[in-house]
Amino acid sequence: MTTIIIEDEKPAARLLQRKLQKLQIQVEVLLHSVEEAIAWFAHNPHPDLLFLDIQLSDGLSFEIFEKIEIKSAIIFTTAYDAFALRAFKLNSIDYLLKPIEEQELATAVLKFEQRLPQKDTLHLDFEAIQKMRHSLFQKEFKKRFTVKVGTALKIVSIEEVECFYSQNKATYLHTLDNRNYPLETTLEILEQELDPENFYRISRKFIIPIQSITKITQYSNSRLEIQLPSFKEDPVVVSREKVGAFRDWLR
Repeated sequence: MTTIIIEDEKPAARLLQRKLQKLQIQVEVLLHSVEEAIAWFAHNPHPDLLFLDIQLSDGLSFEIFEKIEIKSAIIFTTAYDAFALRAFKLNSIDYLLKPIEEQELATAVLKFEQRLPQKDTLHLDFEAIQKMRHSLFQKEFKKRFTVKVGTALKIVSIEEVECFYSQNKATYLHTLDNRNYPLETTLEILEQELDPENFYRISRKFIIPIQSITKITQYSNSRLEIQLPSFKEDPVVVSREKVGAFRDWLR
């Protein structure tokens, strides 16, 4: 069985690749843009299974289908659910919202397995999924970060974090004492490393801890604005599609 991933954030692609390896699925190719994917499909046999991010760096992945008749089974991966109907019209197997949980990933792979001839099945059963659930339940979350300060290294504890944010394709840690430190990671990966009881990704740009919220006010287009103790560079806004889940998280 051949499998490829199309994902514009390279760390996120490698993370998904590692999760699939736990399910005994080897990913042969990682692609990162619409243009790159079209060129690859034009000159290579189509894989059995395709994991496809929807919002790529140079456009929506649906543009690939306008140029190439994809013959692979597709599992869509995305940070938002706005494109779900359009994805299912393309006969996709599943539609996974980021951050992708290992149990949901395993279930999607099982759906794919059910479509295969008996001789090609992956022999993945729900006992494996239960083991994943158990390991996730016992997961230890990040307690500190090592950041660069000039040529030196500094340890920042999780209690010092006011927020994480992305800017110009880079990720930063902002502290309660109003300092910014670049991190060699992405917000998507951080989502999976942080305790969801204390941290919430309110938009594509921000992850905030509950203890940093000083005030919540109404913002335009049914959104919410979060006041933080020291971060003033940009409005910290809960995206409209996350407002309901964010309110539930606060309870």
